[in-house]
Amino acid sequence: MTARTTLVCLPFAGAGASFFRPWQRVAGDSLTILPLQLPGRERRIDEEPHTEARTAVEGLYGDLRAALDADPALPRRIALFGHSLGAVLAYELAHRLAADPGDATLVRLFASGSPHPAEQRTRRATGLPDDAFLARVHEFAGYSHEALDDPEMRELILPTLRADVQMHENYAPSTDLPLAAPLTVLRGSHDELVSGEEAAAWEKVAGAGFRSVELSGGHMYLTASAPELLAVVAADLH
Repeated sequence: MTARTTLVCLPFAGAGASFFRPWQRVAGDSLTILPLQLPGRERRIDEEPHTEARTAVEGLYGDLRAALDADPALPRRIALFGHSLGAVLAYELAHRLAADPGDATLVRLFASGSPHPAEQRTRRATGLPDDAFLARVHEFAGYSHEALDDPEMRELILPTLRADVQMHENYAPSTDLPLAAPLTVLRGSHDELVSGEEAAAWEKVAGAGFRSVELSGGHMYLTASAPELLAVVAADLH
């Protein structure tokens, strides 16, 4: 039988856990999708969003431990998936789990839509006025959530989006230790934000196996390619 795995999903800037919940319908029986929620969005909208990656990762680690403690049926075989901001948070969480795994076993990291963790963008959005900030974020991502077209929703979402972007743009790796688990890096084949060479540079942090995969689409390929993405995840896990 194929071993069951919990796929812990970490959001890109501005996104919430709800983005990943439909994935369970196409994930198959071998994967349990567990999206983690950062503060400042959805059911945690009243909480102050994080602006520093290490603080965010400590919170995510605590949330993961709490989810495992609350549900003994959750598989303790853990894989991490993150896109863009979520990729560097997943990278940091992978190191956190390696340091204190408890009853969990990290079996693979899936980093999507991100350059090597130590690589920072030269053009930034942090600090720009609202319209220029949103235009820059749209330019970076090639994608804009329709909620930002509604003035009331925009006012609600913008502080969290700004915090996420600040966290990502100020991020620096907490360690130069190689990853203890195998690594798969994913990229949209027409991603104009992250080049193939930048994605492949993740191999520098791989310590237990590395694979690079391209799927059809741009930077936000995952909005339309969940079945194909999850097929890669399942293949690399099993």
